[in-house]
Amino acid sequence: MTANTIATNTFPETTKDLLNYEWHTLAEQEVVQTLGSHSQAGLSHEEATTRHQQMGANQLTSKGVKSPWLRFLEQFNQPLLYILLTAGVVTLLLQDWIDAGVIFAVTLINVIIGYIQESKAEGAIAALSKAVTTEATVIRDGQKTRLASSVLVVGDLVLLASGDKVPADLRLLSVRGLQVDESALTGESIPVEKATPSLAVETPLAERSNMAYAGSFVTFGQAEGIVVAIADATETGRISQLLESSTNLKTPLTRNIDKFSKTLLYVILSLAALTFAVGLGQGESWIDVFKATVALVVSAIPEGLPAIVTVTLAIGVSRMARRNAIIRKLPAVETLGSTTVICSDKTGTLTENQMTVQKIYAGGQHYTVSGVGYAPDGEILMNQQPIDFNADGHIALWESLEAGLLCNDSHIEWRDGQWNLVGTPTEGALITAANKAGLTQENLEQELPRIDTIPFESEFQYMATLHELDAKRRLNAIYLKGSVEAILQRCDYILDAQGQKAKLNPAAVEQEVALMAKQGLRVLAFARKEVAAKRSLDRHDLAQELVFLGLQGIIDPPRSEAIAAVNACQSAGIQVKMITGDHALTAAAIARQMGICSTEAQVFTGQQLTQMDEKEFAQAAEQGMVFARVAPEQKLRLVKALQLKGEIVAMTGDGVNDAPALKQADIGVAMGIAGAEVAKESADMLLTDDNFASIEAAVEEGRGVYGNLRKAIAFLLPINVGESMTILIAILLATVLPILPIQILWLNMVSSVGLIAPLAFEPKSGQLMQQPPRNPREKLLSGSLLKRILAISVFNWVVIFGVFQWILQTTGNEALARTMAINGLVAAEVFYLLSITQFLPSLVARIQGKRTRVAYPPAIGIVVVVILQCLFSQWSIMNQFFNTTPLTLTQALICMGIGLPVVFIALILQHFDPLN
Repeated sequence: MTANTIATNTFPETTKDLLNYEWHTLAEQEVVQTLGSHSQAGLSHEEATTRHQQMGANQLTSKGVKSPWLRFLEQFNQPLLYILLTAGVVTLLLQDWIDAGVIFAVTLINVIIGYIQESKAEGAIAALSKAVTTEATVIRDGQKTRLASSVLVVGDLVLLASGDKVPADLRLLSVRGLQVDESALTGESIPVEKATPSLAVETPLAERSNMAYAGSFVTFGQAEGIVVAIADATETGRISQLLESSTNLKTPLTRNIDKFSKTLLYVILSLAALTFAVGLGQGESWIDVFKATVALVVSAIPEGLPAIVTVTLAIGVSRMARRNAIIRKLPAVETLGSTTVICSDKTGTLTENQMTVQKIYAGGQHYTVSGVGYAPDGEILMNQQPIDFNADGHIALWESLEAGLLCNDSHIEWRDGQWNLVGTPTEGALITAANKAGLTQENLEQELPRIDTIPFESEFQYMATLHELDAKRRLNAIYLKGSVEAILQRCDYILDAQGQKAKLNPAAVEQEVALMAKQGLRVLAFARKEVAAKRSLDRHDLAQELVFLGLQGIIDPPRSEAIAAVNACQSAGIQVKMITGDHALTAAAIARQMGICSTEAQVFTGQQLTQMDEKEFAQAAEQGMVFARVAPEQKLRLVKALQLKGEIVAMTGDGVNDAPALKQADIGVAMGIAGAEVAKESADMLLTDDNFASIEAAVEEGRGVYGNLRKAIAFLLPINVGESMTILIAILLATVLPILPIQILWLNMVSSVGLIAPLAFEPKSGQLMQQPPRNPREKLLSGSLLKRILAISVFNWVVIFGVFQWILQTTGNEALARTMAINGLVAAEVFYLLSITQFLPSLVARIQGKRTRVAYPPAIGIVVVVILQCLFSQWSIMNQFFNTTPLTLTQALICMGIGLPVVFIALILQHFDPLN
């Protein structure tokens, strides 16, 4: 029967029908028949073409991208900009071109900044498409051919070999020593050994050994598989759909700014309406009332707020970049500073992503191995003392290390300034352990040259090599490495510490294995056998009479700096949760070493989560600290559950499987070096050193940014409120305006912004990481901050209104009264700035001989503003432009004295509500 005939009779009618099959539960021939293919000949070219036309290309679909113009126009959809635009339009109607020009310029600057931040189109789906774009070896019409993966169809017969990228989801039909790196998809830290037997329906994704998934890599062996899913139907495609459905949540800062802006919008419009009505009711000309209303609107708008927010965040971005954290979106700086939970992937994030031998059991003795990764830095210790291999008592250890080095197809090389593994991580760990004892592959292979090999096959769970031991005596040696079960059943003897053979007690060895497994170690066993000289090796030679050499326990160890970072985060009141696709035992062991969890009750598996209802799941998300063997959907669900609890969630990760959760989290943190491209595109922040420890630095910077923003708001809003109170009361009392609209713009955009800008450069407090996270429900304008703003606002109003009325009553000169009122307000601003920044405290500390960096930016800002204010008052051109008049030295000193009392008010407020 031809492939085409089978396909015509049995192939499911629609793509939707294919999604109903649990392919890992079906036998090989059943899968072939269901898909209408052939286990040797594959599909015919004609049938493949027909299916390609029906099902489309093996490429992930991308979502539509908004046009640049639409994205630009959407930046105007902000309440604060509505206010600015309204003020600009009204000012234009009054033909005040300068005022209107300044207002529109401020608006446009804010829009451009927002557009630049959002202009990078989401590249997550495109990155996922690249993950399945490759070439594949396919059998069609019984002939082997190389094709682009995009033309693969369901039912194609695909051949896999070491180094290949899996082009689609495959049900494996035959394997020979196949190992596949699925870490990017499942989080499994080591390559997965594959087999063909069918599995139970509830088998988790990471344990479906008879499947190979699109985007994963073949690290060893060969296989044949039949395509069961392409494009969006693959596991990678399903993740892309999760990315489509998950939303980029607004950050706490943007939520608070939006809420504040809307409130401010309503307040300003209400006051403007009240002002206009009162003015008309008092019989004033509608044009005069209109101008007064514009003055009120302009005075109430904190024009400098968007600018200072952007500048402060940009400074935070720069500081984080110096500490190996690259921010892709400005508001993420503040979000990280208010984070309450960090959900971290394990492999490559908290751990080294380099398998390392940590424990050895040989000759009845226990050894530990220091050092991590593939660098040969470290020692083999017993009772915390280095081993002297020249002394007796460690022959079994030596033999065990030799076996790990000889029965090995990988190697480690020095390249690009570091040690790099060529081969599988497990074998790399064995090589490094032997190197730490002084053994090298080059020397040992010359001493014991390899003659033959039986490669690892999952069916037998071992690898064997044949070596020439003694040519004169015509003696060879067989070395085995593999699972404990496979090795023990072939061993009759054990090598003791002095190198003597003794009767093997399997129960004693299994007890040691259990102890290692509890520590999350992957345990490999080693054995050897001397045989008469021969040129080939077969499995009959391995049936019995082998000598057990020892055990080596391997793990991907935690980064030492990550352990310190986790502790620092916990000290700062931030929970650290591990979410991984790895085994529960391994994950729990790493978590205990890092101080993330202490009891088994805090560990949940993906299978357990699947069986929970919504209430139980939410409780597990809150109480659990380790979540192992979780699928991408579950990572996403965990992040959502924590967010529903009111947590501000940061999610770290480096793989395709992390991408949906990275996108959903309040801030997604991806690894910049080892991270998959889709993870980077989905994240808000990249770590250039792939080091979890950099997150601690980013948290500290984020908290510093929020503190500086709070200072800026505490400084800026009292100016606007004080001006608004002045205008409103003047209108209600039907008096001359103490300040004109163009003078208000000068105060808001030159004087105020010039003094606010230094706040963005304020150094961090040394106590930031000893404080708990800010309550995510806390409003941007908290009760204590509102009280501070009100107190300073009243003082500013007294200065403006009081000085204006005083000078006007004594001199009758409106220009002089306004000039002195404005200078009095600027003096108050200068003294208030000095009272809330670290300039004076840091200067005093330096004078006292302490090693403190002086915070100079406030002083620079004050000098600049004083110079501008002198020009504003004394330069004739500025006098004509702003309707001001020159001041005498006495008048200038009076203005300074009027502003001085704000220092005492600020000191009282600082006692009750410290800004630092």
